[in-house]
Amino acid sequence: MISLLLAIIYLAFISLGLPDSLLGSAWPAMRLELGAPLSYAGIISMIIAGGTIVSSLLSSRVIRKLGTGLVTAVSVGMTAAALFGFSVSNSFWQLCLWAVPYGLGAGAVDAALNNYVAIHYSSRHMSWLHAFWAVGVTISPYIMSTCLSKNLGWQAGYRTVSLMQLALTVVLFFSLPLWKKRKEAVEEQENREVTLLQAVRIPGVPFVLLAFFAFCALEATAGLWASSYLVAVRGVGPEAAAQFTALFYLGEMIGRFLNGFVADRFGDKRMIRAGILIILLGAVLMVLPVDFLSPAGLIIIGLGAAPVYPCIIHSTPTSFGKENSQALVGIQMASAYCGSTFMPPLFGLIAQSVSVGLYPCFLLLFAALMLCMTEALNRTLAAKR
Repeated sequence: MISLLLAIIYLAFISLGLPDSLLGSAWPAMRLELGAPLSYAGIISMIIAGGTIVSSLLSSRVIRKLGTGLVTAVSVGMTAAALFGFSVSNSFWQLCLWAVPYGLGAGAVDAALNNYVAIHYSSRHMSWLHAFWAVGVTISPYIMSTCLSKNLGWQAGYRTVSLMQLALTVVLFFSLPLWKKRKEAVEEQENREVTLLQAVRIPGVPFVLLAFFAFCALEATAGLWASSYLVAVRGVGPEAAAQFTALFYLGEMIGRFLNGFVADRFGDKRMIRAGILIILLGAVLMVLPVDFLSPAGLIIIGLGAAPVYPCIIHSTPTSFGKENSQALVGIQMASAYCGSTFMPPLFGLIAQSVSVGLYPCFLLLFAALMLCMTEALNRTLAAKR
């Protein structure tokens, strides 16, 4: 029964990842049809991420009332409806409206499942959980690329993923009895409410919040602007660029499956440090003026990103206490999505006013910030012991 529940959780994370790479891979085609400037993709991304910030901050309270299972099912249903709304939209402002329920749904399920797995399962399962998220984001660009290459339009890509989300929603609702058989309700009631002000006063929490901010800034910018960078700077066609965008997420997916076999052995701290150093290597390769190194750089950045997020999440109950973990994971998600909210649009403005060629330098900056913050966190936690 526990194994079946874990499989359902993995499935839910596929659904969480499915929509995340659609906008970046589709935007070169979408903006031409809608008559929107290049930077407007950042506005949609900002609205989606803004919704995740709100729902992440509220997640601890909502989960305590409804339970992780129901919150997950409802949230995936919201994203299914939002993606269908994208598929029938014929103007930029309609996309902005549908971005709201997608963001609200994504933030709640992200915080709920991350904390649940961090408490109940080992680091390897956290890595595999996020590997299944990467499965979702890897599949989506190929779906979009296929629809574009067959002249079905970007709307068909969104509609296809919406139907996949709807099917997953049905599965999640049927799985609700499995959640009730766990001690979830009791444990969630034991979670302590921690306000943002209280959180930043806990030693080490400001460092981990900045690390999450930097990670999601890098990840969201990498995924959203990869196609535009490859088309404008490297001379790749829109269909091929959508496929190359998937390389970043493919790197994350492969890396997280592999990490699951070694994470328990090497520990969260070593995995985080190694991952960030690999990200730095990939960003440097993309800076070099050699066209074929850009796709290679993307997949290396994805491989490096693989252990960072799940290992930081998994270490939260150990670093800050199980009683604080649900509230802190929600706050961490909010900080992460602040990076997703503000940094991709900022790069969109930079791309439009200066050059999209600064894309790899932008990624390099946040990789360096991640390294500084995680090392500062390690020193703080060591001093506490």
